[in-house]
Amino acid sequence: MSIGTFSYPLPVNEPVLNYAPGSKEREQLKNTLATLKAETLDIPMYIGGEEVYTKNKVSIHPPHEKKYTLGQFSMGDKKHVQQAIDAALAAKEKWAALSWESRAGIFLKAADLIATKYRFHMNGTTMLGQSKNAYQAEIDSACEIIDFLRFNVHFLSEIYKQQPISSPGMHNRLEYRPLEGFVLAVTPFNFTAIGGNLPTSAAMCGNVVVWKPANTQVYSAQMFMQILKEAGLPDGVINLIYVDGPELGEVCFNHRDFAGVHFTGSTGVFNTMWETIGKNIGRYKSYPRIVGETGGKDFVIAHKSADPAVVATALLRGAFEFQGQKCSAASRAYIPSNIAKEVKKKLVEGINSFKMGSVEDFSNFINAVIDERSFDKIKSYIDKAKKDKEASILAGGNYDKKEGYFIQPTVIETTNPQYLTMCEEIFGPVLTLYVYPANAFEKTLDLVNNTSPYALTGAIIATDRGAVELATRKLQNAAGNFYINDKPTGAVVGQQPFGGGRASGTNDKAGFILNLYRWLSARTIKETFNPPTDYKYPFLAED
Repeated sequence: MSIGTFSYPLPVNEPVLNYAPGSKEREQLKNTLATLKAETLDIPMYIGGEEVYTKNKVSIHPPHEKKYTLGQFSMGDKKHVQQAIDAALAAKEKWAALSWESRAGIFLKAADLIATKYRFHMNGTTMLGQSKNAYQAEIDSACEIIDFLRFNVHFLSEIYKQQPISSPGMHNRLEYRPLEGFVLAVTPFNFTAIGGNLPTSAAMCGNVVVWKPANTQVYSAQMFMQILKEAGLPDGVINLIYVDGPELGEVCFNHRDFAGVHFTGSTGVFNTMWETIGKNIGRYKSYPRIVGETGGKDFVIAHKSADPAVVATALLRGAFEFQGQKCSAASRAYIPSNIAKEVKKKLVEGINSFKMGSVEDFSNFINAVIDERSFDKIKSYIDKAKKDKEASILAGGNYDKKEGYFIQPTVIETTNPQYLTMCEEIFGPVLTLYVYPANAFEKTLDLVNNTSPYALTGAIIATDRGAVELATRKLQNAAGNFYINDKPTGAVVGQQPFGGGRASGTNDKAGFILNLYRWLSARTIKETFNPPTDYKYPFLAED
């Protein structure tokens, strides 16, 4: 692989468009939404240089307008998984040998295409397919995916520059090779940017990839794939397939050339993957890299010195933006008794002011949850809380799936800090609040640390600096992303590298230099200019 002298400077984060009334971008996005809805797509898989269609069609409906059909995609099976692996391995040698300048240029061009020509198509497919409002789509499917591509080029160019020292008479160097085999990327519905980053970060390092997105994200995933092709990505480097998870695993995890998995999704699925890989470890050519970001039960703890308005705003945004369907969403809150009344009042007022409905009405803050299965699960937690003596519904609690999968943002107040909804991941617009004695802050920090098996994000809100320092220290392992006086969501590429530990994943920090190291295998090369011609060392000479 030719590395060359290419070096890409630290980029600036892509500016966020605000889509305010009367703005040019608002008009352009609305026009794009209308154009997208006017066309019914027949979406293929992309395997090697082929667009692959099957007879097994799956319809795509907006979660907020479930009777409307955006299109359909071709569902594959084990045969297509094998074809994708074969296409990837066939493309591997040429792709790995391509100069870093040429590889980087493809992803930089893709970033520019999204920033300009396809910005509203990326946002529009995300809004319609995943029920994100205009702002949530903009920060995800435009800004974040652009940042992932540009920052990863910068970080990888920095890695390639790291070389060992050379003593006199020799030259030492490190060769950063791609992994030996193919990488599997499995991506979730909730962030189009994750769907873009997981396959491209591995491919950028010279790897070839089999990419399986969530079925509920196919509409925007195929848009990104078309952009990569237009940017010049060679056939077979990234192969986009739609198959059932068990069939995918059966083929990939039994393949000798399986080199690694880049995953975002549920903890249970990731645990099953890891277990299967472990059982098959003797099959593989090399030890696979296992990188995953999984669940979260993210917290906000307020100190008695906190401003109630700051607390309420952090919870309203952190818990309910994109209907709480963020791995980082605030889902459990610990409020001191001295400010609890005012915080609860502001929460109720905020939720009652939310507008909920279609993404095409830009005044709607809340849209639909992703599908019926998610709707039913979230509903079951709300229904249980309505009946339990340890819980009460402070705000929200309603739901309706006649037109779309709408769940009103809901705040549950509990008297039991170990209550079900304080512990289990719900992945929806449900926040559980526990009021603790204002003078029991340190004891409550222990409660925060030990309640959940997850450790993804969390926040402390306080004006007392001693309280901030105490929380930062005691909650050191409770969150991979920790926020002071802010909501626990909204990590920006290049600013807050994202990932958590415990049951939340391997903490390999997507969008940062640490993640890219996972997709490289270094080879040390030593060249001696004047090699010795006699085995004897000076100490062997007789006195």
